[in-house]
Amino acid sequence: MDPALGLTVDTLMESLGEDRFMALGGLLIGLLFGVVAQRSRFCLRASTLEVADGRLGDRLAVWLIAFSTALIATQGLILLGLFDTGSVRQLNNPGSLSGAVIGGLMFGCGMTLTRACASRMLVLSATGNLRALLSGLVFAVIAQAAMRGVLAPLRETINGWWVISGQQRDLLALAGIGHGGALLFGMGWLAAGVAIARRNRLSGWSWLGAAGVGATVAAAWWFTWRAAAAAFDPVTVHSLSFTAPSADFLMLVLSPPGTRWSFDTGLIPGVALGAFLAGLAGRDLKLEGFNDGSTMRRYILGGCLMGFGSVLAGGCAVGAGVSGASIFTATAWLVLWSMWIGAVLTDRVIDRPGRTGEAGIAAVPPVAAR
Repeated sequence: MDPALGLTVDTLMESLGEDRFMALGGLLIGLLFGVVAQRSRFCLRASTLEVADGRLGDRLAVWLIAFSTALIATQGLILLGLFDTGSVRQLNNPGSLSGAVIGGLMFGCGMTLTRACASRMLVLSATGNLRALLSGLVFAVIAQAAMRGVLAPLRETINGWWVISGQQRDLLALAGIGHGGALLFGMGWLAAGVAIARRNRLSGWSWLGAAGVGATVAAAWWFTWRAAAAAFDPVTVHSLSFTAPSADFLMLVLSPPGTRWSFDTGLIPGVALGAFLAGLAGRDLKLEGFNDGSTMRRYILGGCLMGFGSVLAGGCAVGAGVSGASIFTATAWLVLWSMWIGAVLTDRVIDRPGRTGEAGIAAVPPVAAR
């Protein structure tokens, strides 16, 4: 690591205090994520439904570029000695395969019903989408209940059905390809994303935004790892995720002052602020609500499924699907595939009949952003 960079981190942490330094890092990285996610319309749900409709469209291109950039940047940091997975919880603690599959399927179903993944709900809420705001609040409440409330026993029971060790979760060790092989693997996915993007004539903002989303995942890995090395109190090394941070931020707002700040404390407001500023600059701010009661019930059910499913799976579409996959955690990849399957099946059963004129909940375009 550059000694000057390390000295800057240590100096800032000492002058601001560890809590404020961590929150500031979360705020700045979240701000950047909010801007690039809003401008690129990054969303796992939209990309899965393009595939379900047999199309390789622009939303899939955005997701693939973001995903591959996260893999390449994270593995590049490791090869350069700027990040080490030795203290990462996902690769050192047991993981649940049953939770990964069932939680991933539930999350995929929920994000189809709410027409947005967890990060996309936050971005849309910041630009005036009241449907996303309601489903996001339901998502946070159910996630809190699954982590520490009345749903925790059920979550622990399901997670306990099939557990593997931390060593069994390390795909790179199991495959024997090393970080260099992981880097090449990411480049292969990037080539696929670039080919699809070129065919769909992706806009400049979409190119930049997609790459920016992936870069913020790697930036969060580096920041929390470097802060953990310099901090006196324990700091959890992790990247971007929107399950626990959303639930914790909700409790922070509802709790008396004095709660300790962390990276996640700054992340949620940072993403919201970044998305709002990007929406303001792009003239995308617009209040949108529900058309009827059945639509509201659909979004509430989707938020419930996403909240419980993401805690069960150990992460959301970004937390497990991109951040966890970037360090090649086996459970994270299983979660990602389960989310894709859950989203496609839900679309085929519920939304596709409506688009073809048969009985369905809603006749909507397959990749409607809002």
